[in-house]
Amino acid sequence: MTAGGTDDAPLVAPAADPEDRAVEAALRPKNLDDFVGQKRVRGQLSLVLEASRLRGRSADHVLLSGPPGLGKTTLAMIIAAEMNAPLRITSGPAIQHAGDLAAILSSLTDGEVLFLDEIHRMSRPAEEMLYMAMEDFRVDIIVGKGAGATAIPLELPPFTLVGATTRAGLLPGPLRDRFGFTGHLEFYSTEELELVLRRSAMLMDMKVNSAAFAEIAGRSRGTPRIANRLLRRVRDWALVHGTDLIDARSAGAALDMYEVDARGLDRLDRAVLTALITKFNGGPVGLSTLAIAVGEEPETVETVAEPYLVREGMLGRTPRGRIATAAAWRHLGLEIPQSIAANMPEDLFSVVPEDLPDADGPPPTWP
Repeated sequence: MTAGGTDDAPLVAPAADPEDRAVEAALRPKNLDDFVGQKRVRGQLSLVLEASRLRGRSADHVLLSGPPGLGKTTLAMIIAAEMNAPLRITSGPAIQHAGDLAAILSSLTDGEVLFLDEIHRMSRPAEEMLYMAMEDFRVDIIVGKGAGATAIPLELPPFTLVGATTRAGLLPGPLRDRFGFTGHLEFYSTEELELVLRRSAMLMDMKVNSAAFAEIAGRSRGTPRIANRLLRRVRDWALVHGTDLIDARSAGAALDMYEVDARGLDRLDRAVLTALITKFNGGPVGLSTLAIAVGEEPETVETVAEPYLVREGMLGRTPRGRIATAAAWRHLGLEIPQSIAANMPEDLFSVVPEDLPDADGPPPTWP
């Protein structure tokens, strides 16, 4: 007999509850009024969309930049909803040839919104085709090869391109200049995240008190996506433990179980800081060496752990490699050796550009 079933009827995981799927989808705001935070971008975007509606034309192309999880995809959906237009979603990595983009553009309808996520990862030939499509609503399809090749112009209906990127600096100038509106999304404050959590808890029919909202928001790294994810984990913990009303203690216990500490650091963050301090005396140490020490790929350490640790002032990027700041030692409950504290450049991490080359090899000593 199989676990939870019989030999004739093996255990099969039940299909996801349609009601649960509907609730998860409902966590995304449907209009700008429901969108919490990003007051500056929201106000500017509202003006752009209202002006377009009054003129009876498609909205200008929109570029949204900022760290992951702050609402770029949600804003794209809201733009389509506010303009009462259909939405087409694709991504930069999926467009590797100009023909891929031409197929998408040629199938757009009048006024349609095309959301292009991670637009900076699109291929260069596709970027060059997009220039003309955005400006003149036309693309040239090349038929044939060599001297016999012919360019066939293809007229496109007016559309709105919404591009999203986490690396705005990688976009070429000609492409960036063709966007009529550019909005940069900032990290959320704890108070704004509490508002996001209150709305999500109401939609998921959860009973959560104010202290619990503050506890979860404080561990969410200023990111709504993380806040909603942690809220779902707290919901799971409360369900298993039979807790009707979630308070700060319950929320803290749930998040401690998932290894998210009071500052929002997770297992990887703490592993990076611990390795940097215990194995390399606080650094400096190169990225590759540090990644090997924690058993992760350098790209994972650089893109997942480092941004938040730098923002929290616990890790610094210097010409010779990564260093742990005094805040990192304190957060881990470790005492800074006098020999290191005497020469620690506590403000170095805040003044050195982030694009300096990494140093690898054995960690040098402090000057």
